[in-house]
Amino acid sequence: MPTVDKNMQIGELLGIDSNIAVILMRAGMHCIGCPASQMETIEQAAMVHGLDADMLVSQINDFLAQGQTPAEG
Repeated sequence: MPTVDKNMQIGELLGIDSNIAVILMRAGMHCIGCPASQMETIEQAAMVHGLDADMLVSQINDFLAQGQTPAEG
């Protein structure tokens, strides 16, 4: 199981598991499909959206550890 950190780029993150997009969108990152966002790190994207990067990374790592599809909504 890969471990995510806040220095990982969004494009790389989605390459690990495209279902992570649901977590990012639920957090308010609706621009993850934008080509420019693919090169941002989780930390940079979180800062732009006023989010806590460490909390987001924790949520993503919890999701990866469970191996489940995140619930939409």
